[in-house]
Amino acid sequence: MIARLSFAALPRPLVDELAAAGLDARAVYEHVVAAFEEDLPDGAVDVTSAAMPPMGTAVADVAAREAGVVAGLVVAEVAFRYALGEQLVVEHRVPDGTRVAPGDVVMTVSGPVAGVLTGERTALNFASHLSGVASATAAWVDALAGSRTRVLDTRKTLPGWRALQKYAVRCGGGVNHRFSLADRAMVKDNHVVAAGGVVEAYEAVRVAHPDLRIEVEVTDLDQLVAVVEAGCTEVLLDNMSDEEMTRAVELVGARATLEASGGITLERAPRIAATGVDFVSVGALTHSVTVFDLGLDFREPARPGA
Repeated sequence: MIARLSFAALPRPLVDELAAAGLDARAVYEHVVAAFEEDLPDGAVDVTSAAMPPMGTAVADVAAREAGVVAGLVVAEVAFRYALGEQLVVEHRVPDGTRVAPGDVVMTVSGPVAGVLTGERTALNFASHLSGVASATAAWVDALAGSRTRVLDTRKTLPGWRALQKYAVRCGGGVNHRFSLADRAMVKDNHVVAAGGVVEAYEAVRVAHPDLRIEVEVTDLDQLVAVVEAGCTEVLLDNMSDEEMTRAVELVGARATLEASGGITLERAPRIAATGVDFVSVGALTHSVTVFDLGLDFREPARPGA
């Protein structure tokens, strides 16, 4: 059996930490509950752990097995607390966004062995995936270091994971683009076709939503000049060469921010930064991330008891 700790019973400092990170604490809790429901549907038990003789309590270390940036450890704590309730002791947890080396202990928990074993995979699923996002983002931050160019995420997120994945991007040093279709307008190629032109599409959105930020995607320098002269102050340069982006920066000056997108690779990052664009957007930060290798090991033999 696991504790299935209620949201109201979560420690207040943990709830406050989630809120300070820009996360909805209740939404995170419900995400954790849904993850446990996959492992323990309809109140089921971990049959393997339940079949063992009394195992007492133990201390377990979560350690990095590669270099990178950790994120989601705060969510992992929610998972362990849901599983172990008041019997959980978090002895150590590094802040999300910490750069780590192989072997670094990033979190230490203690509690009933059966509860730790039952909660282990769910906690690590959250932390490993989000640390993968943060580490991928940090690689881009490093590649762009020394330039004005910042790395942006996109809406290419796993359904239900957007807030957490974008949080992990922030932990890695990246910048969030829009969170939804409603908080910022973005005119893309099919909008341009539907409206009959890039300026027409921009004007249609500007008239409908005069107080909303509007970004327009362009595929050539003629479109760029046209929308900037129409008043657009945020432009996405789609699949442009380094030479075209350099010219785009020269043409626009300080009139608009420029975002490079399409055909973007980490190896190309320094050349893109050299063009002077403000941002580079990378969908792979969230849609193709490699899971970060975290492992949990008991530090000492189980102690007799509960």
